[in-house]
Amino acid sequence: MAAKGKKGEPLSIMVELTLSAKDLINRDVTSKSDPFCVIFARDRKTNELVEIGKTEVIKDNLNPKWETKITMEYRFEERQELNITVYDFDGDVNKKHKAESEYLGNAVCTIGEIVAAPFSKFERKLELPKNLAQKNKDSMIVIYCEEMGDNKESFQMTLSGKGLDKKDLLGKSDPYAIVSKKNDDDEGWTEVFTTEVVKKSLDPEWRPFTGHTVKLTGRNPTRPLRFQVFDHDKHSKHDLIGEFETNWEDLCRFARQSNPIAMPLINPKKKEKKKGYENSGVLNINLQVDETNYTFVDYLQTGVQLHFTVAVDFTASNGNPNDAKSLHSRVADQDNQYTTAIKSIGSIIEDYDFDKHFPALGFGAKIPPDTEVSHLFFLNFDPQNPFCKGVEGILEAYQQALRKVRLYGPTNFANTISHVAEFAKTYQDGRHYFILLIITDGMICDLDATREAIVLASKLPLSIIIVGVGSEDFSSMEFLDGDKRALKHNGIEAARDIVQFVALRDIIGKFGNDHAATRAALGKQVLAEIPRQLCEFMHMRKTSTNL
Repeated sequence: MAAKGKKGEPLSIMVELTLSAKDLINRDVTSKSDPFCVIFARDRKTNELVEIGKTEVIKDNLNPKWETKITMEYRFEERQELNITVYDFDGDVNKKHKAESEYLGNAVCTIGEIVAAPFSKFERKLELPKNLAQKNKDSMIVIYCEEMGDNKESFQMTLSGKGLDKKDLLGKSDPYAIVSKKNDDDEGWTEVFTTEVVKKSLDPEWRPFTGHTVKLTGRNPTRPLRFQVFDHDKHSKHDLIGEFETNWEDLCRFARQSNPIAMPLINPKKKEKKKGYENSGVLNINLQVDETNYTFVDYLQTGVQLHFTVAVDFTASNGNPNDAKSLHSRVADQDNQYTTAIKSIGSIIEDYDFDKHFPALGFGAKIPPDTEVSHLFFLNFDPQNPFCKGVEGILEAYQQALRKVRLYGPTNFANTISHVAEFAKTYQDGRHYFILLIITDGMICDLDATREAIVLASKLPLSIIIVGVGSEDFSSMEFLDGDKRALKHNGIEAARDIVQFVALRDIIGKFGNDHAATRAALGKQVLAEIPRQLCEFMHMRKTSTNL
């Protein structure tokens, strides 16, 4: 359930976690372990781990699937670290875990990583106790995440049969239908819907049934679905008339082409024995889907990737990096305002990028070998491979660039925005969304060109975050942020607001020397609008999560 905040305010989303584990170690002598799982969250203020929930105990099982759900609040704009620990029950589950239970393994992750896992399934290797490592296999924790609240898509399905096989000796068949979905572990099926029995009919028409799409798909539109028709028998096993397999994605596609959908029912045994066998009748499916707006979590869980790019201002107004007062100061073991911004935002965004390789750009410097002013260059000076591995890779490339370039000017944004927009223009399939972070110390010199670049980019899967460092006049930056009025260029209005500006000095003024609190507050403030901006783009493009 999402709390609908005002524009620019963070959205509070409640998610439900379902946990299971695979190949746990056995710490019981005469039987198997009796595992239960505890989830702790790290408190940002105290840095301590606080328990947020625990599962029930499952007896004698090294591959438990716990039924107890853990609910928690998910906030995209914050880095929420979780510690997931599995214990072997030995006493009272409500007592101190370590005192009464034996440790079976531990995993550390963020709720962002869990939410962003494709099709809601997150897996991570458990770190095992020392000297208890297993040969040839790893203990794993598996977490399924689902947003709480109303489901976003519902359907009505009406099934009817035509020309079904006759199964009863003294009359016609008494058919009923079952719709099942494949289990997540690919082992077996789970019944989702069962129709009523229609007496003595080879052309049955069953009552319509309704439900939420997620009940069939588990947020995976290609999850196998099985349709079976049986002949009901009071005194013996029900006879299979025929069956077929499909998936939700194909059903929707078939329904757009022809509704109702006619699917032949196949009886495997008859097909194997009878030459010239075609089918055991036809199952007609009339499908009506009620689509509504999807949420940010829906898009993440169907595989949308966030791509992060950082661009750094290397103009001379930042001051000599060798000077402790410079905004680019290189004091050992101390963050300057640029590294503070990179860490604050990058540490959150990297949980949503699968390979964690990020382009890092610079502008406003004279660069080697010709010492000419560049309004766009790669921080690692490798145009063939401009990517940095994680936030640490960005910071390393930034420090190397400081040693190679000469700070100069002017402060131009248009080249950087247009560069990232070109990539966004290539990926408009609803699977990718780009976030550009620009960190700068001064007024924009190419304001008209920047305004044009933003207006053009407003139709693309792109958001722009501008963090102002230092004490310069940032009025032009605030003008680009369309919170109060729509941005225009030559009479053309931006399709949507894609810019968020924050002056770092305003946050530092609140938290002073508390660097951890400053980083957390900065990340929270500048990322608060990203979920809304992504959803606006998807809705504008009428992008479905089933793409």
